[in-house]
Amino acid sequence: MYLYVKALHIIFVVTWFAGLFYVVRLFIYNREAEDKPEHERIILQQQFAIMIRRLWFGITWPSGILTLIFGGWMLILYGGFPTWLMMKLGFAAALLLYHWSLHILYKQQSRHIFMYTSQQLRLWNEMATLLLVAIVMLVVVKSSLGLWWGMGGLLILILLLIGAIKVYKNYRKR
Repeated sequence: MYLYVKALHIIFVVTWFAGLFYVVRLFIYNREAEDKPEHERIILQQQFAIMIRRLWFGITWPSGILTLIFGGWMLILYGGFPTWLMMKLGFAAALLLYHWSLHILYKQQSRHIFMYTSQQLRLWNEMATLLLVAIVMLVVVKSSLGLWWGMGGLLILILLLIGAIKVYKNYRKR
């Protein structure tokens, strides 16, 4: 039974992250449409509103909920709390907070409130990447990965992502 529950948990983690990654891209495009001429802006933002709503409520929210259900079920079947699992649950809690922050952005953008630039949204989008890397590394490598090596690797990844975003920003300006 455990392996079936684990497989379903992994499937919904994948679809949840797909939704988290893509919805922020749509937020970015929706924000950038705000700077277009009115006729173009209206058409684009109407289409983005449909896409965002369908993705958010049709894929992302259900996948997140099913991830939590199957993850909780796995906890019951696993029967223990080793250190790596407690750390993973901490990152999973951060992922839930991240998801909630995106829901706040969804509500703002659905009311045409754009508090963040597309550059700020691009940076925020990388939070999901960092959480994904941290969670997968903890689950796969477990305790054979030292805490300091893991945190050092995460810090290097953060610096690489920030650098890549800056390079991309300069590329787009040209």
